[in-house]
Amino acid sequence: MSVYSQLNSFGKKIAVLVDPDKPTDKAIISLAVNAQRAAVDFFFVGGSLLTNDNMDSCIKLLKTNADIPVIIFPGNSLQLSKKADAFLFLSLISSRNPEMLIGRHVISAPYLKLAGLEVISTGYMLIDSGKPTTVSYMSNSLPIPSDKNDIALCTAMAGEMLGMKMIFMDAGSGAYNPIPAEMITAVKDSINVPLIIGGGLKTPEMAANAVKAGADIVVIGNSLEKKPELLAAFADAVHQA
Repeated sequence: MSVYSQLNSFGKKIAVLVDPDKPTDKAIISLAVNAQRAAVDFFFVGGSLLTNDNMDSCIKLLKTNADIPVIIFPGNSLQLSKKADAFLFLSLISSRNPEMLIGRHVISAPYLKLAGLEVISTGYMLIDSGKPTTVSYMSNSLPIPSDKNDIALCTAMAGEMLGMKMIFMDAGSGAYNPIPAEMITAVKDSINVPLIIGGGLKTPEMAANAVKAGADIVVIGNSLEKKPELLAAFADAVHQA
């Protein structure tokens, strides 16, 4: 079964975001083992910046210690690895910066073709979380205001019509506020492709609320870096919501 088929299969799912720059090898192994026990559905690997050459080694450790698909969630066109199972080909459709819409994709496309990775075209939307985020700074783009449901749903609809296989709405790492439930519901009701929600989900209850609002997949990252012991609770909350 393809990774996209798994992403698009029945049931709500949880993805754990792993920044290769941050954890030690020991921490990555521990995360992989605990994620397997908690029935985590996916690993997303990537970060806004990579200051160390740890992408390959991080993915190898995750795959050695857990039978969970590893998907690259790239912060830039240099975050590539043949060791992953799939690659989110992100187009920042909430931006007006051409480099993030199509420019950098031209650079990475030949490598992806040769690597043989499963490439999943994804419409990526930044949503305002109450503070500037690394993603908005690095992408030189403004997020969609969190109270503008109409802009969000029309952007998501346009992404789907352009052929995006998924829509990813992100409040950003360390967000003050998660994406409002009303916006999640409005977008989900307007599209027929999987909806991924990330950023600002600090507790299992907040993750469950995102699922109840319409998220098909929730991404947890910063919260687990601070409190890794909550992994099982996050997974249970998502799967039971």
